[in-house]
Amino acid sequence: MLDRMSSTANAARTYDERLTVPRSWWAMALGGAALVAVALAPLGTAGVLAGLAAGGALCGMALSAYGSARIRVAAGSLIAGQARIPLTALGEVHVLDADEARAWRTHRADARAHMLLRAYIPTAVRVEVTDPDDPTPYLYLSTRQPARLAAALRASRPDGA
Repeated sequence: MLDRMSSTANAARTYDERLTVPRSWWAMALGGAALVAVALAPLGTAGVLAGLAAGGALCGMALSAYGSARIRVAAGSLIAGQARIPLTALGEVHVLDADEARAWRTHRADARAHMLLRAYIPTAVRVEVTDPDDPTPYLYLSTRQPARLAAALRASRPDGA
């Protein structure tokens, strides 16, 4: 029974990516916690331990929250962060390499676009929005696997295009 449920869940979700922060950022967070500990060193050992605990917890929560954004293609929708867009409202998908992605998040960007942007991820996809009632011209989604996301979007379209 459990195997059938997991295979059904996999069929319903064709793409799932979490935009986690790079590992090096966790090392920097540890450094930030150490700085808080050093600042509290005049309070003695208890101050150092409290600084490490508090600084580590704050840095860890911030990095975890920032890296919790997800992109999913599931149940006829594209879920990008807090946005949920039906696949029927989406048009052409463009895979962007690092140079094109930089252009689309800087000088080519449209202020009306929905962007799920993570600067530490150099590649992205740009998905046109075809819904005439939606003023959003396109979605810009940072992704480590742009070709795979584009393929999942194309394969999941109701019209099969």
